[in-house]
Formats: sequence, C-alpha cells, structure tokens
Amino acid sequence: MSFKLVLSLVFLIEFYTFVYTRKLIMSETASINLNGKTLELSVITGTENEKAIDISKLRDQSGYITLDPGFKNTGATKSAITFLDGEKGILKYRGYKIEELAEKSTFLEVAYLLIYGELPSKQVLEKFRSDIKGQMMVHEDMKNFFAGFPSKSHPMGQLSCLVGALSAFYPESLNPNQNEEEEYQTIVNLIGKMPTIVSWIQKKSLGHPVVYPKKDLGYIDNFMNMIFGEVNCDKIFDDAVLDAMRVLLILHADHEQNCSASTVRIVGSSNANLYASISAGINALWGPLHGGANQAVIEMLEDIKKDGGDVEKYLAKAKDKNDPFRLMGFGHRVYKNFDPRAKIIKKAADEVLEKLGVQDPVLDIAKGLEQAALSDQYFIDRKLYPNVDFYSGIIYRALGFNAEMFTVLFALGRLPGWIAQWKEMRDNKEPIGRPRQVYTGEVDREYVDLENR
Repeated sequence: MSFKLVLSLVFLIEFYTFVYTRKLIMSETASINLNGKTLELSVITGTENEKAIDISKLRDQSGYITLDPGFKNTGATKSAITFLDGEKGILKYRGYKIEELAEKSTFLEVAYLLIYGELPSKQVLEKFRSDIKGQMMVHEDMKNFFAGFPSKSHPMGQLSCLVGALSAFYPESLNPNQNEEEEYQTIVNLIGKMPTIVSWIQKKSLGHPVVYPKKDLGYIDNFMNMIFGEVNCDKIFDDAVLDAMRVLLILHADHEQNCSASTVRIVGSSNANLYASISAGINALWGPLHGGANQAVIEMLEDIKKDGGDVEKYLAKAKDKNDPFRLMGFGHRVYKNFDPRAKIIKKAADEVLEKLGVQDPVLDIAKGLEQAALSDQYFIDRKLYPNVDFYSGIIYRALGFNAEMFTVLFALGRLPGWIAQWKEMRDNKEPIGRPRQVYTGEVDREYVDLENR
C-alpha cells in the first residue's frame, strides 16, 4: 500500500469520525415535561465542552419562559472571545492562556487579539499602534464642558460623560451600518483617546494642568507621562512600574459575560453607537460589586487603619457569621479556586512595592491580611484567596492614585474587551436584547378620581 493511499485512508477515517462525533453532539437533546406535553430542546456544546440547553423557542412552543434572577444560569449569547472556568481557575483570551499573554504580550497586541480574533503580524500591529497614537489628541472643545464638572464629582461619572460625548464630535459613528474601515476608525479613535481622557480626570482631581500626549512615547509610557508629567519622572518610567501597568491592563482586558460586558452588548444591540455602548459599560462597571471592588479594598484597609490597624481583629470579624464585616478583595463570584489573574499580579505588586520603597501603613495592613489569609486554614478551606482587585488596589495606591481613580483605570484596561463584545454582537447580527419577566403586580384595578382618594 502506497504512502499516499495510507494518508488518504487516515484522513477519511478522521474526517468521518469528526462528522459522526459532531452529529452526536448536535443531535443531543433535553426533554422538558409541561402539563403532560414533552418538549424536545436542543443542546449546544461549546469548543471547551460547555453545554447549554437552547430555550430560544420555548415560549413559542409552550407559552412558558424561564426565570433566572441575575442571569446566573442563562447564556445570552455564543461568544468566541473569552473562556473562563471558575472551578479550575482558567482564563483564556481567544484560546491563549492569560498567563502566557501577561508574560509575553503588549497591551495593544492583546487589544487587537480580542477585537479581531488573531494575534497581529508585526506589520499589522505597527499600523494599529500608529493609528491609535494618531488619535490620542482630544478635541479642545471637550475641555469646555469638562471644565463644568464640579471639583468633587466622581471620576467614573466624568469618564462616562466624556466617552459618550465623543459621538457628538464624530457623528459618522452614529451610522449603524458602518463599513469595516469606518468601524476600524471609530475603534482606534476610542482606544487612542481613552488614556488622554483618563489623564484629564486625574489632573482635574489634583488641580493640575493637563499634559498632552507625545509622539515619541508608546501607549503605556504616554499614559503614565500624561498622568504624572514631570512630577515623578523617575518613578513612572521605572521598568517595574511600566511592566506592572502593562500586566494590569492585560489582566483587566476582558472577563467573559460580566455585568459591564453584557451591558455593552445589550445597549449595542439597539444599534447604539460604540461610544454610547461603552459609556453604558462604564456606568455598569462603576458599582462596588463590579469594577468598584478595588476601590472598596482600599476603603476597607483605611477603615482598619483608623480602628488601630489590628489585622487579627478583622480576620476574626470576617470569620464571625454574625458580624456584618466582609473582607473586600478576597474570593471571587466566579472563581471557586485561586483567581489566575491574582497569581500573576501578586508578583508585580511585590516588585512595585520593593522598587518604590513605599512606606504606607495602609499597604502594611494589606500585606498582613494577605499573609494571614494565605496561611489561615479557615480561608484556605473556603478558597478565599486574594483576588485581582486586592492586588490592583495595592499597586494603584503605591503609584499615588487616589481610590476613586481605581475603577477608571480598570475601565482603561477593560476597553478592548468591551469593544470586542460590541463588535462580535454586531458581526453576529444578534437581535435587540429584550428579556422577559414574570409579572407580580396588581390585576384590573379601577381608576379613582383625585377627589375621592
């Protein structure tokens, strides 16, 4: 038998095995019995062997809907962007392990990967960087209403308004049927302007003049220069600091169908423009149960400091079921194991603290809590490990950011993931989001005139 014939036979065997297996997967069904009537629902299997029961036609076939508060067990979309396994502590972007991307990649390289599905070639990446750098300047007219924000207004409120306002300066983005080139220009425009807008917000909080982007600096270098200017030049361009910022942005870049990503998709499903959709995502991220968690970590540490800084006292309070105190930055709603991002950023946090030699009692309390939680059997048994919010809060404080800026920095990192989710939703031509409800209100009430109430 010739070598070519053997290869052909092997190929045919593998092909038919694949087809047969795929048929088994596609033919798998789930049965539901409603009032004596059996309905057959399709089962969808993802590439990582995740299984979902397709209920998209359940209401049409039976008149029933499913009820799932918080959508904890409901898949709203099929996505090829991010895979997360909370039980095993796995996070991948487009099939690439987060550990490898954090070690080897740049933030803009990861941004391109998330948005367009593949790691860019050297030539493509250089164009992407150049196009983004060319869009880092923000229209001077935006300063007029930026100046109108009260001095004590929250940075996330400012960020949401400024990003949403970009649509007024770029009306072409309002076209829901943008071609690929127009969409690309909108995307690079937003990625370019985001660090500049964030730096404006930081400078306003300090009462400092804004610093403009420089053509000879990269994305992260430019951002750090606009944030700190010439004030802390040695600190901001230290390799450990720049690398920590790179890693933080990569680790925050996407996290599957979380609250803000789902918000971006559902707002975008109405054909809202990219700026409006991202502005909505920023507002969703603002909450302390989502992006605001890293701010809550520092606020908790400051409260402990004000109360004397007794770490053991607060560990005991955390163990007491009758005590309302909760340790912020420990454990995770999704990860039932160690947050893979926390493993990566812990190293960066240690390096930044050592390099900068920061003397801060609040950060000393943080290190004490970390060491105790990692060695205390109570926390080990419950897998209450420090998460990415805990370490990111430590790094941001060490760099000199105030706590209210932490979520803004989170948004800067999450931007590529939001854009990727918005673009995927558009490319898949997904229908407008319209959840159902189970009505529990009053029935058939008669109107009573005002005089008789």
